[in-house]
Amino acid sequence: MHLSSRLNTTIGQSTDKGPKAQNEDCLGIMMPEDPALTIKGMVAVIADGVSSAEAGKEASETCVKNFISDYYSTPDSWTVKTSSQKVLTALNRWLYGQGQRFIDAHRGYISTLSILIVKSRTAHLFHIGDSRIYRLRGRDFEQLTQDHSAYVSKDKTYLTRAMGMDIRLDVDYLTESVEEGDLFFLSTDGIHDFIPDKMIKDVLQRSESDFDAACLKLIDIAKERGSDDNLSCQLVRIDQLPDASSSDVYTKLNDLPFPPFLEKGMVIDGYRVLSEIHSSNRSQLYVVEEAETGQKWAMKTPSINFEDDPAYIERFIMEEWIGRRIDSSNVVKVPADGRKRQFLYYLCEYVEGETLEDWIGQEDKRDIEQVLNIVEQVTKGVRALHRKETLHQDLKPDNIVITKEGKVKLIDFGSCLVAGVDEIAVPFDRETILGTATYAAPEYKIQQAGSVTSDLFSVAMITYELLTGHLPFGDSFESCYTAQDFSRLKYKPAYHYNPMVPVWMDGALKKALSISPQLRHNTLSEFIYDLRHPNKDLIQQGSQPLLERNPLLFWQITSGIMLVGQLTTLWLLLK
Repeated sequence: MHLSSRLNTTIGQSTDKGPKAQNEDCLGIMMPEDPALTIKGMVAVIADGVSSAEAGKEASETCVKNFISDYYSTPDSWTVKTSSQKVLTALNRWLYGQGQRFIDAHRGYISTLSILIVKSRTAHLFHIGDSRIYRLRGRDFEQLTQDHSAYVSKDKTYLTRAMGMDIRLDVDYLTESVEEGDLFFLSTDGIHDFIPDKMIKDVLQRSESDFDAACLKLIDIAKERGSDDNLSCQLVRIDQLPDASSSDVYTKLNDLPFPPFLEKGMVIDGYRVLSEIHSSNRSQLYVVEEAETGQKWAMKTPSINFEDDPAYIERFIMEEWIGRRIDSSNVVKVPADGRKRQFLYYLCEYVEGETLEDWIGQEDKRDIEQVLNIVEQVTKGVRALHRKETLHQDLKPDNIVITKEGKVKLIDFGSCLVAGVDEIAVPFDRETILGTATYAAPEYKIQQAGSVTSDLFSVAMITYELLTGHLPFGDSFESCYTAQDFSRLKYKPAYHYNPMVPVWMDGALKKALSISPQLRHNTLSEFIYDLRHPNKDLIQQGSQPLLERNPLLFWQITSGIMLVGQLTTLWLLLK
């Protein structure tokens, strides 16, 4: 997937040890090339190692250098917030652990940290300590961060929060929409504690584009005003943003033409078509053979019905992008095919087997252990997506294949939502494809955002059908479109259809199939655990009539009573 950004900035920075013996401040700016600039954004980081700490200099350098390198190493599919928080948590634990070597841990590896990340048309700010981030927009000069410090006396303060100070990390996070011309100013307290905001604003307004010189001027002013600390500052001006009305993105998406309908024997880029697997109004799927090696692949091609639809094209390209980033034996693999293509398509692993849709149709396959094994494999595949902050959104039996050896694989990414990519502005309305109505979580149909528990709901629907051959709410589920419609649904216990399903297992299914996402299991692993292990909180046998709790036993008892009655009647007649 080719992503490009038109984000352009003017930057400047400077640091000075001031009257101190060493400079314990550290700062850095990273403006990567595309695609990293589009996917991750640009980063400015400033840190102030606490001078009273034993390793303040090492702490600030670690914060800046490691944050920048580690942030760009996180998965492309993660949001800015997720990527940054995971990196910061790891950094804080390392700093805190190193600090335990000192007698007073609060005097170990301690540093303030302020981070500005500009991705697409949004600024993401992370802050802990008393370094600061300001924004100059037109005539308005605003401090965007709040100091984490408390006054001991009129002239003395102490930090209440900092990196490495506590094993529990509490970092402020906020987002701000960005406008062209916005000027962000990051500084340590050696500058902003000694220069009034109005004076800083005046210097910035007169700086034009020589931002290194502006930073040096502010350092000189702070020194003249009696600064007794290290002095550091950064300037980042947003000169150009991705244009929401631009056609550049569409042009890039439309670089390759759509292929024609393919027939057996046709060759495209060295791949010979063997047969067609599936065709719909949105795409075609073929079995192809690589001419050089004879290896079989599945080739997916877009439908010519959408060749002028940039939203469709983006989603189609995203399927390959997602597949290449997922590493799970339970998710179909997408190869990194480096050869030049003449048309728009992508390859994926060819899996021979039957879909769970076909498997469900075979009534002799209702063995509970076999079903649980299948569901566990499905959840492993789904969790691999979730680890990349990707929701599947269209889990259904037809999108899952089981091989003759019993291996289960998810085979479709057509409806996936990637949180990190969704942050990137595009000049069109993105496609929002709801999952298949039979299996999609209720929140999708009432226009609410999906979550991990939405995929959990779909997995539970599939599990129920694998165990029973039926659906838990009958046919009425598909005709629900409002919260009120869903509130009228009545769950049918799984053991009503399959008496081999234990009550406690049905309790796990019922919880996972709650209409309200808040009432479901929090994670897929929790759901799987409850399917395997009786959870007393989910067992309500006393409130259920025997007919619902164990219909087989109910009819056995009923038949026994009827037989006894008939034998008694016969005995009386013959007496």
